[in-house]
Amino acid sequence: MTGARRGLYNSVMFGFSLQKLLVLVAVIAAVWYGFKWVSRLQEMRETEQKPAARRPPKAERKAQKAKEPGAEDMVQCPICQAYVPARGASGCGRADCPY
Repeated sequence: MTGARRGLYNSVMFGFSLQKLLVLVAVIAAVWYGFKWVSRLQEMRETEQKPAARRPPKAERKAQKAKEPGAEDMVQCPICQAYVPARGASGCGRADCPY
């Protein structure tokens, strides 16, 4: 009788069943969403503590953008083969420099 009970005990205890798999999925989902919720709360707290890190008003952003240099077109000098700005190029010091 002990052997019969032992075999029944092992198959029921360690067997896979639909209920066990559903509980496992539910536990994994609860842990996953719990971590997401905690990280979202932590992120909200950090943004509340750093008010200086917020975006500046639109007028300040436009002024900042105007100060930043943009991309310029470059032209290769036919004499010294160096690239110079297309507008406002200055001479390189050579006598035959076209700029």
